[in-house]
Amino acid sequence: IIPYTSSHQPWFEKFNRAWIEKYFWMEPIDIDVLTKPEEHIIGPGGKIWMALYNEVPAGTVALKKVNAFTVEFTKMAVDEQYQGLKIGRALAEAALADAKAHGVTQVILYSHSSLKTALALYEKLGFKYMPVDGLYKRSDVKMELTL
Repeated sequence: IIPYTSSHQPWFEKFNRAWIEKYFWMEPIDIDVLTKPEEHIIGPGGKIWMALYNEVPAGTVALKKVNAFTVEFTKMAVDEQYQGLKIGRALAEAALADAKAHGVTQVILYSHSSLKTALALYEKLGFKYMPVDGLYKRSDVKMELTL
């Protein structure tokens, strides 16, 4: 698991676009964030990580700053050929450990009830279900984790 650099943008976009288009549709916010992650995630104080498998980018996750103590866990994706290797869990654990180390006390995420594998991972990590507040049109699940 390594910190994102601008050279990772094509991978960040590719991995996320693949799952979003497979299960849903790209929303304008997706296009903005995936094509300009430095502007939408890193610039405002968020972070992105990349997972490498044999030195090849295999997955990604981002924490988007909401306020001084809250981040949104977002844009987690693992390339299909690397799924099942616990890369998603490694990414999530690294991101959450970093958030906690930097004083974050609350992590939120938005998902969809059809993404059973992702929801199972979030539950294992301690996320709890919350009322949905409609940030994304495709989301029917909101979860929260207190660090």
